[in-house]
Formats: sequence, structure tokens, C-alpha cells
Amino acid sequence: MKTLLLGDVCPSVVTADSFRKKDIDTLFSDVVPMMKESEFCFVNLECALTEADTKIKKFGPHLKAPSETAEILKELGVSVCGLSNNHIFDYGIDGAKDTIAVLNSVGLDYTGFGDDYGKSRKNYFYEKNGEKICVIAVCEHEFSGALENRMGSRTFEYDTFGDIIKAKKVADRVIVCYHGGKEFSRYPSPRLRKVCRAMADCGADVVLCQHSHCIGAYEKFGDTHILYGQGNFHFLYTIDMECWHTSLAVKYDTKSGEIEFVPLKETDNGIEIAKGDDGKEIMSAFEARNINLHNGVWLDEWHNFCIENKELYIDGIAKAGLDESTETDTKLFAQLLNCEAHNDVWCELYKTWNVTNCLDGE
Repeated sequence: MKTLLLGDVCPSVVTADSFRKKDIDTLFSDVVPMMKESEFCFVNLECALTEADTKIKKFGPHLKAPSETAEILKELGVSVCGLSNNHIFDYGIDGAKDTIAVLNSVGLDYTGFGDDYGKSRKNYFYEKNGEKICVIAVCEHEFSGALENRMGSRTFEYDTFGDIIKAKKVADRVIVCYHGGKEFSRYPSPRLRKVCRAMADCGADVVLCQHSHCIGAYEKFGDTHILYGQGNFHFLYTIDMECWHTSLAVKYDTKSGEIEFVPLKETDNGIEIAKGDDGKEIMSAFEARNINLHNGVWLDEWHNFCIENKELYIDGIAKAGLDESTETDTKLFAQLLNCEAHNDVWCELYKTWNVTNCLDGE
């Protein structure tokens, strides 16, 4: 089966009108044939499809998009939308219900979301021409995770390893879409690399880390393809960061087990396949990072990234510890502890005596 695995989709202020007008050619250019030719296509829907104004309490932007988005994705040949991310619940239960209703109305499947914690953990299976694949979409703990008594996204838990093992017993291929990792980091944290390799050991054939908004690095671990950062698929935003504006489309052949990366870049109003020097530049930098995963440089790069972002974390803990700290201050600190990606930064910035092998003496 020729599958196409894509990153974050979120209509923005730049593209919302084009989505409402269903101007597919402007929005997706020469990416259209690639999507329509695939036999299975996955995208991560990084927003709610709703008109609701019921914003939840959270840190960061609240993302929503017009309902026409679902019609466009369906027309492009998308098979299933991943809803396991940190923005699908930005407008609460109303926004989530609206999103599901819109997807259902156009006959577009979704995964990684459920009416409660148990139901959110339902694996997604897709069969074609005698082949059966399973997609497991999970996210880290931020603002959308399902609870025992509330709908939400499928969070990454220890249970996930068992979910992969069970899926592998009945599916030819298992694809894990992990919405996590530190935003804008080109490399995984040591914890994230261990987690992805553990999922590979459990039977995952492909592990895609999304959420970071940048292309990261790739390794083949045994027979498993692991991509630590896919970049945005379609999320045009005015931000002065080169990494935001490029991504990789992942072509995965379930028969042969082969994988291919197609570089994409933003245009003024959409995206296109990066060709010529642009494509070569994206891929050469990507390949250099892949080498760094195997020569130890990635650990230095991860450490440097954490140091560069240290002030955010220092400020967060300082404000939370003050007598006059507000609820917002303490909740921000709690968020920096609770979310795996943020916790990874803490652990890198403030290593224990055991980690640094400095236990001798008092």
C-alpha cells in the first residue's frame, strides 16, 4: 500500500479565506497530485473546526478553522485525520464536538480522540487490497488529554506500548504518530529517543514525531523508521523562523517497507514541493542531522537548545515561588512540569547528582 503521512494542518489568518473558497490549487499547488495518488493518507488536524468562542484555559494560542477545511482534505484524498494533539480541545467540548460533526458530515475518518480516556485509546485500522495497517496517534500531556469522565485526545501512556503490541498481532504494519517533543528543537531529547525506540521494539514499523514545527532528524532502528520531527505540513504563519516554513511529506510503502522523504516549503498563500536548490538545501541539512544522531553531536545540540531556552524556565519557577504569585504563574509552572517535552528541558538544565555521577562525599 502506498501511504502518505503528513504533518500539522491548520488554516491561519494567511490562508483562511482560501480555505473558505476551497481554492485547492493555490493552497496545495503541486502537492495535490501526490496526495490524490496515495492509497492511504494521514494528516494531523492541528485545530478545531468550529465557530465556537468557548476558549479553554491554557498557555499559547487557541486555534480554530472554517468547516470547509474538512471538505478540502476529503477532496485531496485524506483517509484519516489525527486529533491527538495539543490544539484540538482549544475550544473545549463544544469545539471538539463541532469538529467531529464536520468530519463525519464529509465522511472523513478521525483517530486519537474519544468520549473518555478508554474510548480515546481505540486503534485505527485501514484495509486495502488484502493489506491491513494500524495507525496509533498519541500526544503528550498538555491541554487536550482525555479523562476518565471527559472527552479528549489519546495521550501517550505506558499503555501505549501494549497497544502497539496488540495492534501488531492483527495488522501488517503499525504506524505511530507521536505528537510531542520540544517545539523548535531539531533533535529529540534523550527520553524521547528512548521512547521511540521502545515503541519500535514493541512492533511499530514507523514512528513519526510531530508537534515540533520543524524538520528534525531520522534514523532506522532495526527495521523501524523513526523521524524525530516532521515539520508543519500546512500551517502558514508570520514568524521569523526558517524551520517553521519547511516540512517533509513521508511516503511509506507498506509492502516493501521502504520510506521516502519529500521536502515541502511555503509559498505566499500555500505550500509546494521544494525543488532545485531549495529542495537540496532542505535535504542536505536533514541528512547532516541524521549523521549527528549517530556520532553523539545530537546530545550537544540538545543541550545547547535547552541552554538557549533556559530563561523561560527560570522565570516560570521564580514567579511560581513568590508570595504574590498568581494562579496563572503557578499553573504555568505546573504545565512546565507536567508536559513531557518541558520536563525534558528541566532534566537537561538541572541534572541530579546521580545523572552527573557526583554522588561521592557529603
